[in-house]
Amino acid sequence: MANYPQLDNASGVWTLREVNDAVMGGYWRNANSLGLFTGGQTPSATDKIDQITIASAGNATDFGNLSQASQACRSLGSFTRGVRGAGYVSPARTNVMDYVTFSSQGNAANFGTLTESTQSMGSSSNSTRGIFGAGDNPSASNFINYITIAATGNAADFGDLTVARFGVAGLSSTTRSIFAGGGTPSKQNVIDFIEIASTGNAIDFGNLVSSVSGATGASSSTRGVFCGGANGGSQKNIQFITIASQGNAIDFGDLGAITNLSSALSNSVRFINGGGGPSNLNTIEMIQIPTGGTAIDFGDLIAATNDLGSCSNAHGGLNDGYQGTRPIPFQENGGDLGLFAGGSPGTISTMQSIQISTTGNSQDYGDLSSAGRFAVAGAGSKTRGLFVGGETPSGNVNSMDYVTFSDEGNTADFGNLSAAKRGAAGLSNNTRSIFGGGRDPSVTNVIDYVTTSSLGNAADFGNLTAAASTTNGSFSSNTRGLFSGFNTVPAAPGVMDYVTISTTGNAADFGDLTVSRYGVGGASSTTRGLFAGGVSSNVIDYVTISSTGNATDFGDLTVARYYPSGVSNTLRAVFAGGESPYQNVMDYVTIASTSNASDFGDLISGLAGIGPASNGHGGLVGG
Repeated sequence: MANYPQLDNASGVWTLREVNDAVMGGYWRNANSLGLFTGGQTPSATDKIDQITIASAGNATDFGNLSQASQACRSLGSFTRGVRGAGYVSPARTNVMDYVTFSSQGNAANFGTLTESTQSMGSSSNSTRGIFGAGDNPSASNFINYITIAATGNAADFGDLTVARFGVAGLSSTTRSIFAGGGTPSKQNVIDFIEIASTGNAIDFGNLVSSVSGATGASSSTRGVFCGGANGGSQKNIQFITIASQGNAIDFGDLGAITNLSSALSNSVRFINGGGGPSNLNTIEMIQIPTGGTAIDFGDLIAATNDLGSCSNAHGGLNDGYQGTRPIPFQENGGDLGLFAGGSPGTISTMQSIQISTTGNSQDYGDLSSAGRFAVAGAGSKTRGLFVGGETPSGNVNSMDYVTFSDEGNTADFGNLSAAKRGAAGLSNNTRSIFGGGRDPSVTNVIDYVTTSSLGNAADFGNLTAAASTTNGSFSSNTRGLFSGFNTVPAAPGVMDYVTISTTGNAADFGDLTVSRYGVGGASSTTRGLFAGGVSSNVIDYVTISSTGNATDFGDLTVARYYPSGVSNTLRAVFAGGESPYQNVMDYVTIASTSNASDFGDLISGLAGIGPASNGHGGLVGG
C-alpha cells in the first residue's frame, strides 16, 4: 500500500489508481476544514477571531485575538496558517500583517508589513503564496503584494490590477488568483486574474453579473463564487466563474439576507458567508459550490459584525490531491454515486444513476441480471451495491444481485435471501448489509444479513418488533440501522425500530414518526436520518441516529407520495420516484439543515418501489 504524498516534500509521479486507492482507502492526506472570521466592525473595530468547522453547521466559537482591533481587514490561509493583512486601526489605516496557526487556538503573532497602509483589499492564496491586492489608501489603489505564507517578513510587490479600486472580492485556485468588483468610487464589474507563481500585472478575466463594491468570494479548486456587495443598496445575489477559463460570471442563486461587506470562506464543496451590513449581521449562510441555489442557515457569529476578514485551511487554492475534484469531502465514507434499480408500474430491470452532489436527470447505468421486478430492497458499501428480493410477474423472488460501483454495467448474482419476498428495506455499513421485513407473501418480521464484500446466501439476524412490509423505509450510521414506515398487520405505521449492525438480535423500539404513515423512504448522514413521504404525505422527519426518541419535523417533499427511494452522501439526501400516482420526480435536501426539499431532476420514467444504493451514505464513515 502506497503512502500519501506530503505536500511539503512531495516527489515522484502518482498514478490515478494510486490516488484513487489512497482516497477511497482513507489514507490520503485530508485537509482540515477550519474557517476563521477575523476582525470587523461590531460597531467599533474588534480584534476577535471566530472559528467554525466548515463540514458541520453550527455557531462560531472563540479562537483568539488579532494583534490589533481592525476593521476592513482581509485574511488568507494555507494548510497551516491564517494571515490577516492591513485594515483600519483607529485612527488610521495600517500595513500590519499578523498570523495564527490553525491547529492551535490562540492570539495572532506579527508576520510583517505590506508595502502600503490600506483597507478593503482583496485576498487569496494557494498553499505557498498569499496575495493581497487593491484597497483604499485613502484613494483607490491597484497594487498587488505577495508573501510566502510559511515564512514571516514583509510583503513584496507583485504587479498591478487592471483598474485601481477598493472593496474587491478575492479568491483562488491552486494556480490563479481572482479579484472581482470594487469601487473607484463608482461601482465596478471587472474581474482580473494573475498566475500566483509568477509576478506581473493582472489580466482581464471578464465581468461580474452586476457592478458591485464590497462583495466577497471563496472557491473550490475549479469554481469561484462571489456574493453580496453594494450598488444602490446591498445585494443578495450569488454568481460563479470557472477559474481556469476566462469569461463573464453567471448567476448562481441568492443569499437569504441582503448584505454588503460580509466575508466568505470555503472548503472544496461548501461556500460559507458570514456577517455583513448594512446593519450588522451575525448570520452565517452556506451553499454547495457544485450546485448553487438559495443559501441556507449555517449558524451565527459570536457577535453581529460587518467589514470583516475570513480564511480557511481547506479552500480551493489548497490542492491536497482530491479537494475540488472529488464531489464531496472525503471522510472515509466513499463516493457520490446513487443507484436506483427496478420499480413499477410493470416490472423493470433498469438501473439508473445520479451524482448526489449535483442536480440533473438520472442516467442509464445497466440492468438487473435476475429479471425485472419492483419492491426491491437496496444497500451499499463503498464498493458494492446490493439489490435484493422484489416481485416479478411470476411472483416474489429471493434473488440477491450486486454491482461494483466503479464498473458501470449489469449486476451479477450474489446469493439468496432466506425467503422469496418483496417490500423489504435495506441498510448497511461498509461490512454488513441488512434487509428487514417484507411480504413472503404475508408480512414477515424476519431480518436477514450478509457480508457485503463476499458472495453467498443471507443469514438470520433477528426479527423486527412486528411483521412488516417496509419498502425502503431505512437508513444507518456506521453502528446503528433504523427501519420505519411499516405496512403491518395489525397496522403500526408510525413505529421506528433500530438494530446494532455489528451484532445479531431482534430490533428494539426507537420511537415514533411525527405522522403515522407507511411507505416512507429513508436516507442518512453519519449522525442524522431522514424518513420522507409515505401514504398521503409529503412530510420529511428526522432523528439523531445515536439516540432514541420520537422524530422531529424536517420539512416537506415537493410532491406527496409513498414508496419513494432515498440515497445520500454525508451532506445531501435525494428521494426519487414514488406513487400517488407514479412519479418521476427527484427531490433533495441538505441533511444537516431543516427545510423543504428542492427539485433535483427526473427519473427516466415515473416509478415506485425502486431499490436504492449509494457508495457515500452515512453508514460508511469509519467503516
